[in-house]
Amino acid sequence: MTPIRIHPDNQKLFEFRGRPLVLVTATEHYGAVMNRPFRYQRYLQDAAARGITLTRLFVLFRELQAPTNPYSTCKPESPDYVSPFLRTGPGTAPDGQPKYDLDRTNPEFWERLHGFLGLASDLGVIVEVTLLSNTYSPEIWSLNPLHHAANVNGLPQIPWQEWLTRRHPEVFARQVAHVRRVVSETRRYDNVIYEICNEPGGWGEGSPHPSREEVNAWQREIAAAIREADAGAGHLVSGQEAFCYDPWEQGTDRSSHEMTLDVVNVHPLPGTALGGKTYDMGAFMSKRLRLRAVRDFCRAAYALPQPINLDEDNAASQYKDREGWTIHRKRAWTALLCGAHYDYIDFSIINYCERGTPQSRRHIRAWMGHLAGFVHSLDLARARPAPRLVQAQPEHTVEAVLAVPGEDYRIYLADERELDEPGAGDPLRGDLVLDLPEGGYRADCFSPETGLYSPAVPLTGGPGARLHLPEFRQDVAVRIVRG
Repeated sequence: MTPIRIHPDNQKLFEFRGRPLVLVTATEHYGAVMNRPFRYQRYLQDAAARGITLTRLFVLFRELQAPTNPYSTCKPESPDYVSPFLRTGPGTAPDGQPKYDLDRTNPEFWERLHGFLGLASDLGVIVEVTLLSNTYSPEIWSLNPLHHAANVNGLPQIPWQEWLTRRHPEVFARQVAHVRRVVSETRRYDNVIYEICNEPGGWGEGSPHPSREEVNAWQREIAAAIREADAGAGHLVSGQEAFCYDPWEQGTDRSSHEMTLDVVNVHPLPGTALGGKTYDMGAFMSKRLRLRAVRDFCRAAYALPQPINLDEDNAASQYKDREGWTIHRKRAWTALLCGAHYDYIDFSIINYCERGTPQSRRHIRAWMGHLAGFVHSLDLARARPAPRLVQAQPEHTVEAVLAVPGEDYRIYLADERELDEPGAGDPLRGDLVLDLPEGGYRADCFSPETGLYSPAVPLTGGPGARLHLPEFRQDVAVRIVRG
């Protein structure tokens, strides 16, 4: 069985079971296996029913709740954390539970992992299996089974900053063994992508902590272990180069050209650098839209050879309301119609609420389904961004266009004003002026909020072709088809 792969006719796209695929998700997914009360069956069934094509799964890392990082499945109560390793004692780990024996596997973890991946495969959902992660602080590092105080295997005491390096051979050997075991167990599934590490970070010159270059060298070794364990299966490997803590910068060029990655993940944040330019795509949990920066980054990243995934977008995910969800709807539509992929965390997905709340089901989860359906109705293998199609448009809007030239054009327009700007969210109206090839076309409008099309109207192509838009709020999509 051939795993998901880069599409042979479009390197920015995926092919899965013979069909073109764009990755798009709205979910809080990381802890679906590690968090015992989470009924992942309900979550996966709902995601698939909505046309969501991706979920992302952590298999070791767990985190702590913080004022700007709400409760999620990746923050399980200690008795509910299901690790790949068996808790045996003697003694207790820093989380108050028995210490781990890293030489003994936990049958419950592997049963849940295979159950999750098998059901996701049956439903056609891609799973990005995130093998390792940054640990961020002493408190979070102490929760890791490989922390010296958390296991009975005598690993050395190391600072959390050195976790993503080869400085400590015994720790590195355990990391490699963990990676090999997970890959060996899961390489049978065709719906899996392996991510090396979530949010790898290093430090700048003059710091005693590991540099970005050192962390990237460690990532290359982990990638080699993945590929060796996966030999002959052909799964994709995703990831990103190490960001710099101080001064903050998240690069993209090394991810594409030096890291031997099949898929490049990018967190849409301030200080994201590509090709000598820096993009401010909105601070973590800031409730800022920054739509033009998202559009411009995705356009620039389209020139890179790999698919680009706007991974784990948290610009407003803390805000489980219409305003926050609308920000993410706009960012998702913009990314996909610029040829990128998109991953947003929906914090309404928690234990005992695996399908989201009634409000999130009516809003962001339904909206992501509308987007997935709209994009996959296009001949994606032949589609490319068309940044010069739109010559004029309503004031205050940002456009993104994906098209099969001469045949099928998909245009997304969104109000780019921030929530605190005058007029944000007011009705918009006006015309689109387009540089279309000569010929006859049919044009209709699509509501990203309702998922409904307007009646089609005729449109004559040629330079200066003009389409009058109905009044809309926040955003609208336009479909123009020859004939």
